[in-house]
Amino acid sequence: MRLMLALLYLLSIAGLGAAEEQTMVIGYIGQQRKPALPLGPLDEAVADDGLQGARLGIADDDSTGRFLGQKFRLEERILAPAEAPADAVRQFADAGIAFVIADLDAGQLLQASAAPGAERMTLLNSRAPDDALRQQNCRRNVLHTIPSRAMLADGLAQYLVWKRWRRWFLLVGPHPQDQAMAAAFRRAAARFGAEITTDQPWTFRPANGRADTGHVTLQTEIPAVTQVSDYDVLVVADEADEFGAYLEGRTALPRIVAGTQGLVATGWSAVSEEWGATQLQDRFHRQAGRWMLPSDYAAWLAVRSIGEAATRLHSLDTAAIGKYIRGDAFLLAGFKGQGLTFRAWDGQMRQPILIAGPRLLISSSPQPGFLHQRTPLDTLGIDLEESTCKF
Repeated sequence: MRLMLALLYLLSIAGLGAAEEQTMVIGYIGQQRKPALPLGPLDEAVADDGLQGARLGIADDDSTGRFLGQKFRLEERILAPAEAPADAVRQFADAGIAFVIADLDAGQLLQASAAPGAERMTLLNSRAPDDALRQQNCRRNVLHTIPSRAMLADGLAQYLVWKRWRRWFLLVGPHPQDQAMAAAFRRAAARFGAEITTDQPWTFRPANGRADTGHVTLQTEIPAVTQVSDYDVLVVADEADEFGAYLEGRTALPRIVAGTQGLVATGWSAVSEEWGATQLQDRFHRQAGRWMLPSDYAAWLAVRSIGEAATRLHSLDTAAIGKYIRGDAFLLAGFKGQGLTFRAWDGQMRQPILIAGPRLLISSSPQPGFLHQRTPLDTLGIDLEESTCKF
């Protein structure tokens, strides 16, 4: 009889807990993208970058929220290539969704932030690195977990200056995103005392490096393209990934290649294993069957920011969570050795920038000796005093 009463009591407690369980739905808006053509035989075509990071974030939020009766669910919307995000935003708003992971390019992100219903939401930008989104095009209802181009350039510049590689040969691709990255590198050089000795556009169109004898063409043509006055490091701005990978080992002078290829500055890298990152990498690989990309990490950060706030507050109240995330008390563990927070003046998440090679982590910025009155993390990207963001 006592055993039966005990079982009935436990069942009643379990039923009470289930009744008290609350669920938060987090929106995700992505867009169909044509996977980049593999540059080499080891490259993988990835069609779900970003989305897999958000899904892992939901799993982690569920794990930490379980003890508080909190559950999290991801509502996914993938836009067709020419589809505007307004309908997805409206559907989320009608469903009462207050937090949306915006895995969108800059133009669509601005459309989403201005769509009817978006004024009641917080959009977390996990894709677009454009500095303008943190400056003149900033929006009150947008936070950024993907590092800006200014942050990436500053992180790399600090490392190169710390190494005393101060003379740069800047080689710039033809696309708008390449030009934007080059502008960030120029700003970083001036900010940290480097000198761009040569600033040159990339105009050469190499034959397919994977074709028969393709390496012969590259071996003879790239030295001619890179025959310039002496420098310490070749900094390449090739976000489109069309030519930067061909430069290593083929330049006229035996110099380091850094920037968007070679020694890269990035928000995340598959080679990172310090600060407990190995367990995050392993969990992601088990889920997705591939390694975590920077867009995956940014989406994971966005979802985890919401879950962390809910855990700290012991509440799924969306207004309280939104206020907490933007406040001084918020701190997220991001497997980078420092707690991550959001800047009040432009909504950008403060975070270290990894300096990575193809197979190993080289360093992490901010570098030693680069100081700031608030936090060394504010030496990366647009600081308060230079911000033109007006919410």
